[in-house]
Amino acid sequence: MIEGLSQVAFVGNYLPRKCGIATFTSDLCRNTASSFPKTRCSVVSVTDNPGYYDFGPEVVFEMEEQDLHSYRRAADHLNNQGPDAVCLQHEFGVYGGPSGSHILALLEQLEAPVVTTMHTILKNPTPTQERVTHELIRLSQRLVVMSRQMERMLIDLYQVEPSKIDRIHHGIPDIDPNSTDLKERFPKLSGRRLILTFGLLSPGKGIEHALRALPRVIEAHPDILYLVVGATHPNLVKEQGESYRSFLEDLTRELGLERHVQFENRFLELDELKDFIAAAEIYVTPYTNEAQAVSSTLAYAFGCGIPVISTPYWHARELLGNGDGILVPFGDSAAICTALSELLADDEKRLSMGRRAYLQGRDMVWSRVVGRYLESFKKAREEKTSARLARQVIPSANGKPAKLPELKLDHLLRMTDSTGVFQHASYTVPNFSHGYCTDDNARGLMLTYFLEEMGASRGTAEQLRSTYSAFLAHAFNRVSGRFRNFMSFERRWLEEVGSADSHGRAVWALGMAIRHTPSGHCSTLNRQLFLDALPAVSDFSSLRSVAFSLLGVVEYLFRFAGDREVTQVSHQLAERLHASFRSNAVPRWSWFEDFLSYDNPRLAQALIACGRQSRQKYVLEAGLEALEWLVDLQGSDLHHLKPVGSDFVFRKGQEKPKYDQQPVEIWATLSACLEAFRATSSLVWYTRAVQAFEWFIGRNDLGLSVYDSTTGGCRDGLHPHRLNQNQGAESSLSFLLSLAEVRNAQRTMSLLKMPTVLEPVWQTR
Repeated sequence: MIEGLSQVAFVGNYLPRKCGIATFTSDLCRNTASSFPKTRCSVVSVTDNPGYYDFGPEVVFEMEEQDLHSYRRAADHLNNQGPDAVCLQHEFGVYGGPSGSHILALLEQLEAPVVTTMHTILKNPTPTQERVTHELIRLSQRLVVMSRQMERMLIDLYQVEPSKIDRIHHGIPDIDPNSTDLKERFPKLSGRRLILTFGLLSPGKGIEHALRALPRVIEAHPDILYLVVGATHPNLVKEQGESYRSFLEDLTRELGLERHVQFENRFLELDELKDFIAAAEIYVTPYTNEAQAVSSTLAYAFGCGIPVISTPYWHARELLGNGDGILVPFGDSAAICTALSELLADDEKRLSMGRRAYLQGRDMVWSRVVGRYLESFKKAREEKTSARLARQVIPSANGKPAKLPELKLDHLLRMTDSTGVFQHASYTVPNFSHGYCTDDNARGLMLTYFLEEMGASRGTAEQLRSTYSAFLAHAFNRVSGRFRNFMSFERRWLEEVGSADSHGRAVWALGMAIRHTPSGHCSTLNRQLFLDALPAVSDFSSLRSVAFSLLGVVEYLFRFAGDREVTQVSHQLAERLHASFRSNAVPRWSWFEDFLSYDNPRLAQALIACGRQSRQKYVLEAGLEALEWLVDLQGSDLHHLKPVGSDFVFRKGQEKPKYDQQPVEIWATLSACLEAFRATSSLVWYTRAVQAFEWFIGRNDLGLSVYDSTTGGCRDGLHPHRLNQNQGAESSLSFLLSLAEVRNAQRTMSLLKMPTVLEPVWQTR
C-alpha cells in the first residue's frame, strides 16, 4: 500500500483507445500498480464509443465523452468507491462539452482530493477555454506539469500559487539502448543507419521538413533509412482522412526517397516501440508549433539515450537547451540537413550526446515518476483536509461549522445516588427497577479523571470518583476473586460472580485510576484491588474480557512499568489476542473471530495500546490491521460512521446488521482510533475519531442528534426510523467519555500545532 493510500483512481482516455493521453494514463496507472501492489489502482475511462474498447479489468467505469450525465454518474461511482486520491489527465479535446467543460461536473461532485496533470496550457485561450482552465485549477488540490515553461504559464497567466504545482517529468520506459534484435527480425533494415520519428501523425509534426532535408544527407550517407512510425491521429482521420499521410508519401516519391524512407502506419504497443527506439541512431522531432508544452515521443527518445534533433518548441528547449541535443529553427530543412550530417559523420559526438541524454533520463523512468506522483497524492489529501479545517471546527450533519458541546453533568448527577450510577433510564428519569451494575460504575470512574480538565469543579469530580470507587470495592468478592456485577435497587447483589466482561471493565477502570491518581490512600486502595483482581483474568476465554483486562494492565504499566508480574500478564493477554487474530484473519475478514457483536473495536485497541506501551511491533501492527478493516466495514456511502448494529450477532458471510446502533460502539471506535493515532501519528486515525464523535451530534443514518443538549444525557441508540429516547448510563457515559477523549486529543493537537478537524474518510464496504 502507498503509505496510507489504499486506493487511487485515474481519470482520462485509456488504452486500447489510440491517443497519447490514453497511453500516458495507462502507463501511469500500471506503473503505479506495479510499484505499489497493495494499493488498488482503478480507472474511469472516457470513451467516444461506449462498449467498443476492450478495456482491462482496472477500468471500472466508462464515461461517455459527450454525455454530461455520464460525468455525474462517474462522480457518484468514485464517491462510493472512496479512493484516497483521484488523478485526472487534462487535455483540451479529451472531454465533452464546450472546451471540455463536462469534466467540471465530475469535479464539482467529487469528494476525494484531485491531482490534475495538465498536458496542455494554452497561451492564448478562448474565453471558454480560459474559464474551464480556471475552474479546473480551482477544483484540483494539486496540479502536475511536465516542464518549467508550463509551470511559469500557470503562475503568470492563471495566477496559480507556486506551492500548488508539482513539476514531474513525463514518464518513460526503462529501455536498454544496447539491447535490440530489431534488425535481425527485419532483414530489410540490416546494414541501414536508422533515423526515427514516431507518434500519431498530424500536420503539426512537420515531417515534410525532415523529408526535404534528406537528399543532401543521402549523398554523403547512402545507408540511412528514415522511419516514420505511427498511425494518423484518430481525430484527424475522422475529419480529413489520410490526406496528410498521402501528402508525405507523394513528397517522398517526388524527392526520390523511396529507398530511404519507410512509413509504419500503425499504433505500436510499448514492447515493439522500445525495439524501434533502441535501434535508432538519431531521433528527429521537427514540430512546427512553438507552444508544444510536452512531447511524449521526445521524452521517450531522449530518456532512452537517442541523440535528438528538434525544432525549439517549449519542451525541446527545456530538455535540449544545454547541448544535450541539437535545436534547429522551425521549418528549416537546411538546418535539419546540417545537423543530421554532423551527427552521422561524428560517431564520438553522437554517442557522447546519447550518453548524456541517457543519464539525464534516469529521473524520467516510470519507477521514479510514480514516486513523485505519490508525493503529490499525499499533499493533495493533506491540503484538502487543511482547507476544510480552515472553515470549520467540527462539521455538523448539515455541513455547517459546529463546536464541541460544553460539558453538562445534569443527567449523570440525576442518574447517580450515594451507592452508584443506575443502569437504565425511562426517558430521562432513572429506572430503579434495574438497579446498578459494575460495568457502568467502572465507566463512571474512568470519566472522573477527565472531569476537571473539562470544566467540572474539583468537588464534583471527587464526589463522583469516591462513589464509583466505593461501588467497585464493594463489588469485589474476595472469596471468589471476582467482581459481582448486578445490584438491585434494594442494594442486594444478584449474583456471587459477575460476567467476565464486567470483571475486565473493572480491571480497566482500576488501571486508569492507578495511572492518574497521585500517591495516597485512594491510590493504595485502587492498586491493591487491581492486583487482587488480576489473577482471574488469566482464565478468561472471552476475547472482549481479555481486551478490557489488557487495557487496564496497560494503564497500570504506564505508572508501574517495572512490575514484572503484571508485565507477564500483559504478555499473556496480548499473545492470546494476537494468536486469535492470526488464526482467524483472512482476506476480506481481518478479525479475531468469525463474528462481530459488541464493543468490537476494543479488541484491536487493546493490541494497539499494548504494542505501543511494550514496543512490540508485531502486536501493534496486528491491532492496526484489525482496526483498519473494522472502520472500513463501519463506513457508509454517506461518509459517516455506521457501526455494526446489535440486532443480531454478525457472522462472517452474513449481511451486516444495521441497527440497533448503540453509543457504546461509537465510544469504542473513537477510543480505538485515538489509540491508533497516538501509536502512528497518522492524521487519518484522528480524523476517524472525530467523525465517530460526529455520530452523536447528527452525522448518522437518521441525521438526528443522539446527544441531548438539554439534559446532558445521550439517547440509547438508533432504530431504523427513530431514536431510542431512553438515556441510560451506558449511553450517557459513552458520550461523555467520547467528548472527554476528543477534547483531550484536541488539546494535544493544539500543542503540536496540528489541525483538529479533518475531512470524512469513511468508506463503503
